[in-house]
Amino acid sequence: MEKKSFIATDVLCLFLGWLGIHRYYTGYVGLGILQTLTFGGFGIWAFIDFIAINLGQYKDANGQELENYNSSIGKGLLILLLVIGILAMILR
Repeated sequence: MEKKSFIATDVLCLFLGWLGIHRYYTGYVGLGILQTLTFGGFGIWAFIDFIAINLGQYKDANGQELENYNSSIGKGLLILLLVIGILAMILR
């Protein structure tokens, strides 16, 4: 079975996580439908998925790890998101 791409899953979750598109891509169609209907669990579920993807804890529906996972990129993206969130709160 073909592994799903870490980068593709990460980008889909970041930009379309509220629709659960990353879940469809990785084979979790039922969970994708739930995320679509709840707008990514009102953003919380999509945010948790984004963290799991970037920490290397997210697997596809077949139990396979995402292809080309890079912990430096994953952790770097989490830190960047945290910094942007803090700056957004400060500059509000």
